[in-house]
Amino acid sequence: MKTLITLLLSLSVLPLLAQEHIQVPPPEEQIAAAVLAAGPEQREGAMVYGYDAEGNFIVLRAGTNELICLADNPFTPGFEVDCYHKDLEPFMARSRELRAQGKTNPEIFAIKEKEAREGKLKMPDKPVALQVLSGPEGYYDPATGKVENARYRYVVYVPFATQESTGLPIKPVVYGGAWLMDPGTHRAHIMIGPPPNTRRYVMKKKKE
Repeated sequence: MKTLITLLLSLSVLPLLAQEHIQVPPPEEQIAAAVLAAGPEQREGAMVYGYDAEGNFIVLRAGTNELICLADNPFTPGFEVDCYHKDLEPFMARSRELRAQGKTNPEIFAIKEKEAREGKLKMPDKPVALQVLSGPEGYYDPATGKVENARYRYVVYVPFATQESTGLPIKPVVYGGAWLMDPGTHRAHIMIGPPPNTRRYVMKKKKE
């Protein structure tokens, strides 16, 4: 399954991959698919990042509400679109910057942890969500406005939260149950995922 880390890893090589004539969906199609990770009432106003014909990561649409969405990366296998609260943008943007500098995942975590604790990296001061719609065989069908073969996953960022402060387990107890990952760090977040083989439902794209 693709993750945001996969997206960040790929940003530095996208222009090279684009030279291999990988077809990038048109902006309107990328936008339509990306916002399906959000709730129906949030989609119209969400800002959307995606890709131009050369494979560059760009803003496809400015936003008017609290969400920022990421289009599927056409240069990596499978399908994933994400929407997250705008208060997470400094956290996300810093990862992209460090990845572009060639930093590894452990280095990125360590740098951001230090910066967050020093107040240099602004983290949300309240719980904020990341919503993921993904699947290794997923795809967006522009004819129906639906994503097929994908499931939702929800992440709620609670920086520096612990098992003691939340009452949550730090390992999954049951499939689909909430648990706290990376407790006590700037990246602490509550994971809520569907059980394996649960049929996923995606609302049809709202008609204009």
